[in-house]
Amino acid sequence: MRGLILTDDDFEEAELLVPYYRLQEVGLEVDIAAPRRGRVRGEHGYPVEAGKALADVAPLQHDVLVIPGGPAAEALSDDKTALKIAAWFIEGHRPVAAICHGPLVLVATGLMEQREATGHPSIAFAMRSARVRYVDQEVVNDGEIVTSRRPADLPAFLRELMKLVERRRSAAGRALSRP
Repeated sequence: MRGLILTDDDFEEAELLVPYYRLQEVGLEVDIAAPRRGRVRGEHGYPVEAGKALADVAPLQHDVLVIPGGPAAEALSDDKTALKIAAWFIEGHRPVAAICHGPLVLVATGLMEQREATGHPSIAFAMRSARVRYVDQEVVNDGEIVTSRRPADLPAFLRELMKLVERRRSAAGRALSRP
């Protein structure tokens, strides 16, 4: 299985790094993609290497999508390629996890209407305006989409993300065992 993290400069470090290492811990290869390939810096100056440019992402090669928050997510919500990738995961019923400002990318796809989600309280109005059923709690799981509000919610966020990963892994195993 393979994970994909979408980001840009000014990502929230904990919201990118903690899911990145947790997905690796359970055996997933994880790609980090940004508008351009190369180094991107977090809000607090921590650099990570984006091994893929968004334009080079082949969504079919990935099983789970993670969108961390910070100003990076706001920038990605205006990026047509990032929105196409996110829409592909949502429409394909593949696991998607977005935290803090990350849900803005999901909302910008136009595919979140009438779904239940959360995000940083500062984006609650934008989410409600897009007809998302905003809930102010540490984590919301709406089918294949998990959302959380802030770094302090990472334990709950990861718990629900891991449930999606295991469900996907089980489904893939069943598909492989069919004659």
